[in-house]
Amino acid sequence: MVHLSRIYTRTGDDGSTGLGDGSRVPKHHLRIEAYGTVDETSSVIGLARSSAPAGAFDGWLAQIQNDLFDVGSDLCVPGEAGEKLRLSGAYVARLEGWIDQANEPLEALASFVLPGGSPLAAWLHLARTVARRAERLVTALASSEGEEVNPEVVRYMNRLSDLLFVLARRANDDGKADVLWEPGRGAH
Repeated sequence: MVHLSRIYTRTGDDGSTGLGDGSRVPKHHLRIEAYGTVDETSSVIGLARSSAPAGAFDGWLAQIQNDLFDVGSDLCVPGEAGEKLRLSGAYVARLEGWIDQANEPLEALASFVLPGGSPLAAWLHLARTVARRAERLVTALASSEGEEVNPEVVRYMNRLSDLLFVLARRANDDGKADVLWEPGRGAH
């Protein structure tokens, strides 16, 4: 368990930050960008939760916020984990189960969905796009020479954005209030 009694340490005043293995990297390092954007995803999910009616997938979203701290913990320890936390396939399997469950009552799409509709749907769409950015940063980190990333983190972030998309549709009256893209609409 984490115990924080002091918030500032001054160790980052030189523009560096510590990783979970004790090494220090610049605050603009790709690893920091990746898990910082994972944290940003959690913050947007928090905004979505604050705009949601009670019970609107709130338990799932709360679990995802907790998971995203696990993702960040996984990413902050490069190389071998030792006793450190690593995501497993169970995290992804849970998301896949939720995607299937949430998607079941939705009709198939005939067009792309524009972000919008209800406030909850709009926040979930924003969370989805931030999750996709986090995924791009994680995959860039994974493909960087000398860097290692748990492949389950990549899979989790990919499924998370899928789930957030489906939940946004559910928040739009089960897709009935989705805002659909009309190709070429502005050309007329």
